[in-house]
Amino acid sequence: MTTKIAIFGVGLIGGSLALCFKGREGLNVVGHAHRPESAAKYVSRGVVDSATLSFEEAALDADFIFLCVPVGMLEDYMLRLSKLPLKKGCIITDVGSTKASIAACAASIDLHDVYFIGGHPMAGSERSGVEAASSLLFENAYYVLTPPPDIPEEAYEALKTLLVHTRAQIVRLEPQRHDEIVGAISHLPHIIAVALVNQVHGYDSADSLYSTLAAGGFRDITRIASSEPVIWRDILLNNRSVMLELLKDWNEEISAFVQLLENEDGEGIEKAFQEAGGFRSKLPDRRKGMITPLFDLHIDVPDHPGIIGRIATELGDQGINLSNVQIIESREDVPGIMRLSFRQESDMERAKVLLQRHDYTVYV
Repeated sequence: MTTKIAIFGVGLIGGSLALCFKGREGLNVVGHAHRPESAAKYVSRGVVDSATLSFEEAALDADFIFLCVPVGMLEDYMLRLSKLPLKKGCIITDVGSTKASIAACAASIDLHDVYFIGGHPMAGSERSGVEAASSLLFENAYYVLTPPPDIPEEAYEALKTLLVHTRAQIVRLEPQRHDEIVGAISHLPHIIAVALVNQVHGYDSADSLYSTLAAGGFRDITRIASSEPVIWRDILLNNRSVMLELLKDWNEEISAFVQLLENEDGEGIEKAFQEAGGFRSKLPDRRKGMITPLFDLHIDVPDHPGIIGRIATELGDQGINLSNVQIIESREDVPGIMRLSFRQESDMERAKVLLQRHDYTVYV
């Protein structure tokens, strides 16, 4: 018996889920598209078994429906689904990074023997679109499920069993608790990064040396400030009450630092850094999370024409994918320092071995 899986929003997340399921015995993956060219692309790239422009055709007879659309569109999709004669026992889930609002929406409508279980795969990429989809995206990541309290346990277990194909670690949470935790570890850092970049941008308007000297480390720690504006508008407004409380706590932390500086309290500053360093050192660094890590290598390179292309070619010939290349320093009297960034730790490790074999001095 074939299990039909419908994917609404076949982009990075939806496409990656589809690739995790496609080709598995007994699973049939159908993608919903808004344009004929998108439907053709999903099929030609081998992401789904079939694609349709019809909302109803995708949803009807589905055993599982994944809503992989932006947070701001989730409730509209739920309302549309509630008006269809969906298959009895069908499980609807989503991938949004906020859970309380969609859980409340699902609870307020009659789903007619259909179950909603909120979901949030805590993995992503700096790239977007179905072109960036990968069956490895969720591997070694946490995948949060937020079932309502009255959900039949067999429905929850059915979704959990299906998600085994993602090779993610499933975590069960209450929706509000999810939003509070993710608000602190993902949504708040994005706000802080945007505010910091805009603050420095203001200074730079009067003195361009700010942007000149802000390369390197400043660019790294504020990387998430370049996230998609519309997506983050919807996320932050959707998680508004949580974010307001978190920002109040953040203001208290900043005020404490103001007081330390005003009082010239060196011991207090040192203690703050020690406490932060101690907690940060305990954080897992081998698991994927909300904020996508980059894995960097630094190498000394001679100032020779074509050296960047040569290194990139050597890596490409071995199927090693580069995320970014940056020349940090290049002067006549010293070797250049090149930073190579990779999205996968395995690519970084392979590149290190390859470059060392070619007699480059490599630093991790």
